[in-house]
Amino acid sequence: MEIQNFILLCLTGILAGVIAGGMGVGGGILIVPVLVFLFGMTQHEAQGTSLAVLLPPVSILALISYHKKGFVNYKFAAILIVTFIIGSYLGGLFAVNLPEKELKRIFGMLLLLAGIKMIFEK
Repeated sequence: MEIQNFILLCLTGILAGVIAGGMGVGGGILIVPVLVFLFGMTQHEAQGTSLAVLLPPVSILALISYHKKGFVNYKFAAILIVTFIIGSYLGGLFAVNLPEKELKRIFGMLLLLAGIKMIFEK
């Protein structure tokens, strides 16, 4: 791997971690576009790689910070964990069977809609 690619991946990882830990959103919002546009991955490969990042407990340190301030509802989190596992399995089955162009459009629309809502929300 070239040094500039290594550095870009490191910076992407750090920024995605900051976004995930600071905003409570998935780092894939940043990781997937970087992997597609800067590294030339297919949408499927970028999403799969982004999901691989989630396997280790990447947000444990951010969780500790939120826990110390009393900002974690563990009852809600437990319900969300179980249902997230089910939903992510179903979503994965759906996504890997879509043509890449369709998957890319859906991903882009999700980002666009989320951004518009956040910008114009009162």
